[in-house]
Amino acid sequence: MKENSISRRSFIGTAGTVAAGFTILPNTVISGLGHKAPSDKLNIAGIGVGGMGNANLKNLKTENIVALCDVDWGYCKEKKIFEEYPGAKWYWDWRKMYDEMGKSIDAVVVATADHTHAVIAATAMTLGKHVFVQKPLTHSVYESRLLTKLAAKHKVATQMGNQGSSDEGVNLTIEWIQNGEIGDITKVEAFTDRPIWPQGLNRPARGEWTPETLNWDLFIGPAPMRPYHSIYTPWNWRGWWDFGTGALGDMACHIMHPIFKALKLKYPIKAQGSSTLLLTDCAPNAQMVKLTYPERVAPRGSKIKYPAVEIVWYDGGIQPAKPAGWPEGKNMNDRGGGVIFHGTKDKLVCGCYGVNPWLLSGRVPNAPKTERRIANAMSGGHEQDWVNACKQSPESRTLTKSDFSEAGPFNEMVVMGVLAVRLQGLNKELEWDGEKMSFTNIGDNETFRICIEDAFSVVDGDPRFDRRWTDPINAKQFAAEMIKHNYREGYSLPDMPA
Repeated sequence: MKENSISRRSFIGTAGTVAAGFTILPNTVISGLGHKAPSDKLNIAGIGVGGMGNANLKNLKTENIVALCDVDWGYCKEKKIFEEYPGAKWYWDWRKMYDEMGKSIDAVVVATADHTHAVIAATAMTLGKHVFVQKPLTHSVYESRLLTKLAAKHKVATQMGNQGSSDEGVNLTIEWIQNGEIGDITKVEAFTDRPIWPQGLNRPARGEWTPETLNWDLFIGPAPMRPYHSIYTPWNWRGWWDFGTGALGDMACHIMHPIFKALKLKYPIKAQGSSTLLLTDCAPNAQMVKLTYPERVAPRGSKIKYPAVEIVWYDGGIQPAKPAGWPEGKNMNDRGGGVIFHGTKDKLVCGCYGVNPWLLSGRVPNAPKTERRIANAMSGGHEQDWVNACKQSPESRTLTKSDFSEAGPFNEMVVMGVLAVRLQGLNKELEWDGEKMSFTNIGDNETFRICIEDAFSVVDGDPRFDRRWTDPINAKQFAAEMIKHNYREGYSLPDMPA
């Protein structure tokens, strides 16, 4: 690590440069001015390296991986992750890593459970570190808004880990729509075949002994403490509300990004959700969300209008009805999901990550190339796009394909769907004030109930259903906590920039 910190190219002056009337600065000086030379390597720390974090780091081996942080060393050793980076220092706690190595780290990759993304990334940005954060960007609306504003304030390079945003399918989808190939769009339907992890589960009645190689307290992080159980981690945390955001949070960042970008969306004004049985602790097996967006002002010279639009999401294997003219026998599911854009002239269909866009009419558009292209987007290009941005000065930086200025508002769309599902017991369409991050039609005294436990047994040959429900929950207070979480002691977020 010490060698890495001093292995900058030395300044070499030549008569030619003097004669030319300019000076070539050494990389150490360039770095001090706010950016690195392309030949310089970033010092990167990985936080949450057992799953997608490991995949991200493999695509960042062009740089110096100087630190690895994870709460489950047993899982990391099982996958031989620490062996992959013999020069990196190991940590359990990202806070200790920042304290000890903050000055020698340029950038961090955050791929922990959803509920810890925001506090880790926000702290890094206040320290001036560039951040790459796996999808979903955050666990709540407030956290998304905060990361968006912190990135702008501290002028760091950012990227969300929805690699499809850098791939050709998303580019073509955006270009075809904005070129008017299917006309104006008033409805979009999207779906995923996830979850592929357990959901719809009762909370375990008893805990288990925590493995010695797992720091359970650090895994819990800012969430309320609960006893350890092997059903929660690794991987399965996605289905538990305290730690993950279910199938919607996991996959919508891949599937709905071309919707958000092509239609120039910002905040929805209405939301409603429904699902299979909703439990207090675990996401349902399948759900539907409808978000309504207002009319947007079309940019000067636009070939389409941007009328009010309904975005409908399905998961748990449920798909939209196939529109008239659908090719018989063609599977709507393409790599885990799909999208149908309903235009006034045609319909555009694409798969997860925006892959393989096509028009229902069969016509092949020839639209102008307006989107920036990234080579090998799905196999390292998305991460390298971020690396390039990290090495550029803020004043001349090319924004990444999922920079937080876009990924933050987009992620609000995703977690708004989670809010709609968890508030479905109010039995009404919710009205949302995006600027104020609040629902406008939930009264102070409105209440609802959620199922605590769903039990079934057969007694003397007869089925018995035993469902336990919460006492009445104050809806306004419940919504406020989901919009902005109350963190456990020891964890806090920076203040929201003005």
